[in-house]
Amino acid sequence: MATSSTRLEMALVATTVVAILLIAVVARAETNQETQAEVTAPLEPLRTGVTESQLFAELDIRNGLRKSALLGYTVLRTYQVADLRGKVHAEEIGEMEFRAPDQKTMTAESGSGIIRRMALSPLISSEIETAAGKQHHDSAITAANYSLDLLGEQQVGPYRCFVAQIVPKRKDKYLFEGKLWIDANDYAVVRIEGHPAKKLSFRIERADFVRQYQKIDGFWLPEKDETLVQVRLYGKKLLTIDHQNYVVNAERNGNGQAPAQEANARALAGTN
Repeated sequence: MATSSTRLEMALVATTVVAILLIAVVARAETNQETQAEVTAPLEPLRTGVTESQLFAELDIRNGLRKSALLGYTVLRTYQVADLRGKVHAEEIGEMEFRAPDQKTMTAESGSGIIRRMALSPLISSEIETAAGKQHHDSAITAANYSLDLLGEQQVGPYRCFVAQIVPKRKDKYLFEGKLWIDANDYAVVRIEGHPAKKLSFRIERADFVRQYQKIDGFWLPEKDETLVQVRLYGKKLLTIDHQNYVVNAERNGNGQAPAQEANARALAGTN
């Protein structure tokens, strides 16, 4: 049975992750207690002709094409809250379904009741409301919200990336500051490391997050989220979300796409 102290910890972690996931959602594996591996490949010089304005423009164009081509997907998510000793305080597994343009549902939930009440429900509700436009937070990675300090190029797994320091243009808890990796071929976000640009609450002393993306059937979708939260009086807690078993654009016309989206997908494939 969960104590009041545990409930408070879970609630604080959930509140923090809601804000951080809203950042990541607009920006667009294995399950264990280890943090995600740091990027260790050497940082190499930036190729000529790459500019901040070009990156923002390409991100906007390519994201628009991908959004138009994505009809829907299902993904198995595993949520886990642990301390730094590896003790798991709560776990939740559920299948998320997205249908364009703005429908998200969670089904087949299993796991502990406390994370469902304290963490999963607020997370999913906020994500669904954001997808449907009910929560408007201008946190997109655009020139209106951020500036980029281009650092060079780096290999992140199989992906060749431009690396930039990303700086918010205002203090806003739905913006972040940190580092950004952008795929050099697809102009898609591959990895984000950072923390909210504004302190989230008195009880949350610090919150750092990493989101890693993966390319599946031409679409860049989340692979793993980690949020390390320093809670006043309670210490550090790590929330991980693993995204596995994606099924993208299933059960559509013949090849899995409707005519309009099929044209967008062809255009997208032509740019890769």
